[in-house]
Parts: sequence; structure tokens; C-alpha cells
Amino acid sequence: MTKKIVIFLHGVGSSGADLERLGDYWASSMPDVAFLAPNGPFPFDQGNGYQWFSISGVNEVNRAIRVHDARAALDKTLSELLLEHGATWEKDQIVLVGFSQGTIMSLDVVASNRLPVHAVVGFSGRLASPQPHEVNTRAPLLLIHGKADPVIPFSETEKAAQQLKAQGAKVTTLFEDGIPHTISQQGAERAAQFIRQCFDISE
Repeated sequence: MTKKIVIFLHGVGSSGADLERLGDYWASSMPDVAFLAPNGPFPFDQGNGYQWFSISGVNEVNRAIRVHDARAALDKTLSELLLEHGATWEKDQIVLVGFSQGTIMSLDVVASNRLPVHAVVGFSGRLASPQPHEVNTRAPLLLIHGKADPVIPFSETEKAAQQLKAQGAKVTTLFEDGIPHTISQQGAERAAQFIRQCFDISE
């Protein structure tokens, strides 16, 4: 039987535990879905928590290099997690849900087409993958961003959607007035609806 799994990728300086609550919130409407929230592979180098790559000295020039260099550690984290739960990319349906840096890494999986992800939800992120992209055009994407985000401007999600659509990706966006760098109630509910559709779960 095909497993349905949602894997959360947290933001920099955070941990998997911070997104577990979102999985708990969604579980009532998706009882047959497993929600997994690993920690990033590296300790956050500016405080508590974890990171997928360092943001120390990051800029527009070196960000793509850091994303590229973070791929191996992310893929190892994901493969070990799936192995632990008796799942595989090939036979099961895996949805990635990212926040901020977790969205950057989730979108990189799509942009590089290196793992057959079933779908991606990205909150408050950006597309920072090195060119050229080899976009996975089969996986639907939902990108959600608050218009009052002071950390990553919502224009980054506008740009990501435009670039990915131009390369054949199926992208839906939601921009929220007055919402800062966070996951809102509306955003969480829209994401749950999207995931249920991707998993073909009736309301």
C-alpha cells in the first residue's frame, strides 16, 4: 500500500519540533498521512537550533552555491528518514512542506529534479537554486507568502513562481496582506486543502 508522507523542512535557527504542531493540526483531516519533521543536518552557527546551510555572510552571489553544497546533507537526512519509516521515493507519495530556508531547500528539490517528490508547499521562501534548472514539472507547488514579511520579501515568491512556471512547473500562489515572516491560520488551512487534493483525500 502506498504511504502518504509529509516532511516538514524548518527555517534557519529552528528545529523540526517547531513544525510538528502544524502536523498535529493537519492530522485530524488527514488521519492516514504520516507527518515527519526532522532537524536540519547542521547546528545553527549563530545560536540555538539547526540549519540546512549557513547564512553567515550569505549574499546574492554565494547563496546558490550554498544551496548546491547543502544538497547532499539534505538528501541524506531525507533518505534516512524514509528508511526509518519503511518508505521510498519511488513507491510512496512524499510531500515536502518548507518554511523560509526549508522552502529554499524544498524548491531546490524541484528545481534540480533529483528526487521524485509528489508535491511541495513553500511558506515565506525564495528560489535560490543554481542555474540551469531541470525542473520537476509533475509535482504541483503551492507557494504562500505574507506581504508584510521583513525577512524575505514576498516579491521573492512572485519571482520564484514566475521562473518555475516559465519552465513548466504547476505553481499556485497565495499572498497574504499584513502577514509577516510566519505561517498564518489562513495559510495553514490553504496548505492543508492543497495537500489533501494532492493525496486525493476527500473533505
